[in-house]
Amino acid sequence: MTRIRVLPETVANRIAAGEVIERPASVVKELVENALDAGAISIRVEVEGGGRRTIVVTDDGCGMSRDDALLAFERHATSKLRTAEDLLAIATLGFRGEALPSIAAVSRLVLETRAADENEGTRVEWAAGKLVGVRPAGLPVGTRVTVSDLFYCIPARRKFLKSDSVELGHIASLVTHYALAYPERHFELRTPAQQLIEAPAASSASERVYQLFGRQMLEELVEIPEQSAPLAAATETGPADSARVTLRGFVSRPQVHRTNRNNIYTFVNRRLVRDRLMLHALMEAYRNLIPEGTFPVALLFLELPPEAVDVNVHPAKIEVRFRQPQRVHDFIRDALRTALAAGRAVATFPVAAEPRVSVAQPSASADTSGTPEPLRLTRPEAPPASLPFPSTTPIELPSPAPAPSSGAAAPPAPAKTDASTIATLRPLGQMNNSFIVAVNAEGLWLIDQHVAHERVLFERHLEARRRGPLAGQRLLMPLVLELQPRQLAIFDQVAEELRANGFDVEPMGPRSVAVRAAPAGVPGSEVEKLLLEILDEIEQENRSVSLETVQAKIAASTACHAAIKANQPLDQQKMQWLLAELATAEHPVSCPHGRPVLLRYSLREIERAFGRS
Repeated sequence: MTRIRVLPETVANRIAAGEVIERPASVVKELVENALDAGAISIRVEVEGGGRRTIVVTDDGCGMSRDDALLAFERHATSKLRTAEDLLAIATLGFRGEALPSIAAVSRLVLETRAADENEGTRVEWAAGKLVGVRPAGLPVGTRVTVSDLFYCIPARRKFLKSDSVELGHIASLVTHYALAYPERHFELRTPAQQLIEAPAASSASERVYQLFGRQMLEELVEIPEQSAPLAAATETGPADSARVTLRGFVSRPQVHRTNRNNIYTFVNRRLVRDRLMLHALMEAYRNLIPEGTFPVALLFLELPPEAVDVNVHPAKIEVRFRQPQRVHDFIRDALRTALAAGRAVATFPVAAEPRVSVAQPSASADTSGTPEPLRLTRPEAPPASLPFPSTTPIELPSPAPAPSSGAAAPPAPAKTDASTIATLRPLGQMNNSFIVAVNAEGLWLIDQHVAHERVLFERHLEARRRGPLAGQRLLMPLVLELQPRQLAIFDQVAEELRANGFDVEPMGPRSVAVRAAPAGVPGSEVEKLLLEILDEIEQENRSVSLETVQAKIAASTACHAAIKANQPLDQQKMQWLLAELATAEHPVSCPHGRPVLLRYSLREIERAFGRS
């Protein structure tokens, strides 16, 4: 008896569907791409229950005949490929013929469609991969697909879905992506309670950015004028190939950056992709312009011949491979650097590195009319190795220990920092109006006044919130903010908790909210940044967050904006007060974001530096 057997078709279909349909946003992606390939001018997406209950995608594309409507549910049935050679130059968003059969295998699906040359439309109904019925119907030209009870036949997969608001956020982000890529099309995203996206056809990419993100975001971006270059360089044997790569889009000014990649959108031939090569080229363009660990805002649209890129890489078609990756990478990097330099955004900020390389510039009197003199690279002299440099590490207090018999100094043993240790600190003054210099019997201490106060306020905020809702302070004038679709989805999730933390925020229009009050202690100029930061921080979790997590993130952001700032002079009394408050904190050695609050130069290290060890 054989041990290997052919799986039933229903099982095989569900396995294949698992590669294509990961979550409700995957359904929306496949259906929107089909609508775009069908030439739709208007696309409407309606979602209920985060997409797990209902997804409806309606378009005014070319539609299908009755025979095509049935054939579309056969696996690998497609109108977009004919031969194997077509795979080498894919010019459409879809091409495998897997979307509809995969969705039908894991849901209840109704397809309603009519082609322009047909007198009547067709209604096809599927459930868990089985055809339930087909009948004629009076329909307008185009296609409407209704997907209900996603993963109802695969309970295990359904359990892995996140909360409705998280899944809706993914859908909103995806529709935003394609609205950016196709500004000439009309996009809508609705739920039973609200309209998240209403983007009529736009005349330009900048108009589309304004529709989706608002005026402030548009003003923070530098537009990249269309730039192109040949894909192959000229050689001794012949000129460069006529094939070219083109880049356009928007990038943020260097002073505008984020803590995550959520605001980086990359497209290849108007296909939404996640490509490491494009991301690396983007970050290379911003090297020395933004702080390490931060990311710019970017909308990058790369166009190149279909044969120059392979999109048949990932089941969900979100990854690509370039035929000439290095040339594409360098072109993107250089085009972005040119756009940033032309924008005169801000001066560059060099990143400290070892060894540091400096470029010798030609003198003002140098003759620059002829061939430029090659740049001379010089290395600065390193400090003498004999100079003692203290090891200023996050605070670890030494406990007395006898020296080894060899006479060599023993490294200090780490000890836990407690309130009594910090309470003994005596402030001497400030360094750069940002760091408190203090001493005690253990040595010399540096305290970052901003993060120290941030830790104190954070713990106070959480403790007060546990006792009940917090009172806010009224703003002189309501602050009206435009939220992005994904931020709107998060706002609905945490609106009640925001109110309990001192915010008074209410919807005002389709995508706007009015802030009437904010947590006490936060300056009015910081309120907008604070609210957007809270929404972005919660979105980063990418999962259904607990109430405690939401409270902690709100408390951390609020404390950061209300705390004493760097470059703020403090008198002796205020410094002593801050150290006393820090001594009462439960976790005084780091701020809520993980940065160290205190650094110490121990007495042992000081003695060693002066040759007293």
